[in-house]
Amino acid sequence: MKDIYENPLITRYASAEMARVFSDDNRFTTWRRLWIALAEGEKKLGLNITDEQIAQMKAHVSDINYADAAAREKEVRHDVMAHVYAFGLQAPAAEPIIHLGATSCYVTDNAEVILMKEALELIKGKLLQAMKKLSAFALAHKGQPTLGFTHLQPAQLTTVGKRACLWLQDLLMDYEDLCAVIDGLKLRGVKGTTGTQASFMTLFDGDGEKVKALEKYVVEKMGFKSAFAVSGQTYTRKLDYNVLSVLSRIAQSAYKFANDLRILQNMKEIEEPFEKNQIGSSAMAYKRNPMRSERICALARYVITLPENEAITASTQWFERTLDDSANKRITIPQAFLATDGVLNLYVNVAGGLVVYDKVIAKHIAAELPFMATETVLMECVKAGGDRQELHELIRRHSMDAAAVVKREGGDNDLISRIKGDPAFAAVKDGIDAIMDPRNFIGRAEAQTEEFIADYIAPVLQKEKISDEETSINV
Repeated sequence: MKDIYENPLITRYASAEMARVFSDDNRFTTWRRLWIALAEGEKKLGLNITDEQIAQMKAHVSDINYADAAAREKEVRHDVMAHVYAFGLQAPAAEPIIHLGATSCYVTDNAEVILMKEALELIKGKLLQAMKKLSAFALAHKGQPTLGFTHLQPAQLTTVGKRACLWLQDLLMDYEDLCAVIDGLKLRGVKGTTGTQASFMTLFDGDGEKVKALEKYVVEKMGFKSAFAVSGQTYTRKLDYNVLSVLSRIAQSAYKFANDLRILQNMKEIEEPFEKNQIGSSAMAYKRNPMRSERICALARYVITLPENEAITASTQWFERTLDDSANKRITIPQAFLATDGVLNLYVNVAGGLVVYDKVIAKHIAAELPFMATETVLMECVKAGGDRQELHELIRRHSMDAAAVVKREGGDNDLISRIKGDPAFAAVKDGIDAIMDPRNFIGRAEAQTEEFIADYIAPVLQKEKISDEETSINV
């Protein structure tokens, strides 16, 4: 439909697999699976529930009768009860026992955690793909000197691969945080209206052990290790804050990578992938805009802001619950995942197709390296018997004159020629060219790259068995 607003996270940015996680089919199928698990557990623990009732429920776990649910919701203004009713129409024998003893949050909250876990696993897989692409790039360029920058001003040399390790280390931290969040996920469990399990105590004639056993059964049936020990009507919304915080951290890392790349593309040192028929500008045909990196930043900026929303939600839940979280969650949770998914799909694509322009990098090094090399030249002259203070003053003067040529006249940096022509530096004149090899100025950057990837990244990729599958998104 073109006459109503469509969410661009679905139509342009996120992948089909992430959109499916938060689809109605997945959500309401999960509700029905939770109702089935509840009925099975209650039957197992002695309630009068028949095999036929459970069989009818299982027969209709995924063929949601949406029209019946929508019609009923118009009457009762309650989405969960509308779906209880619709499920009962399809499984009439089970109608009396569907949702037995439960409150709405039994399905809404437990399902939310289940969907978030599924989405977090997708995010983890794509994060690892980005790490794999970036580590391959880092190793391929581990020894390639490039200008380092502090304050966005030329500084000591590093290597292209070592710089990529800075991006990669951010992703590694995100991976570790993400794993901790996934491992810490808990279901709300089977807690009843205000979390006291009073309704289930009534069903089991005051037998608390059976109530605990029911919760354990449901939790394990849904693939989790535990539920929150205590809850109100809802699980604590700090869980949602924790989840969106880790997505925000991933977005921060992606923004840093893409922002750096946008600057490098401006300098013509490294470019993101650019297809043969891609158009960079509607007006300027020559342009190759870093549109993928810009899109990463655009989507990442949105995700970065979302934890504040969840922090407000978590801090304003009154006593056992208030409903002002519900409409908010319907927007923020899925869209945070959809946007992060879009960010990572782009990250994988860009990191796997970076184009490095060696000669431009070498040209930029040549323009700045003479200044950086003067300390080494000075030390070599002193070792040959020169006066450190006199030589330092001469280098200072030559440096100022060379800088003036570059800045005021737009000429090339001629500092080394000036030093070679100065008799005070005659003792090292023949060795200056060897000193000027950029690899003399990269320190342990190459070794650091190899060690970091071997010691930290490779073990993670091997443990996770990351494949080279491409993401299903148009970038």
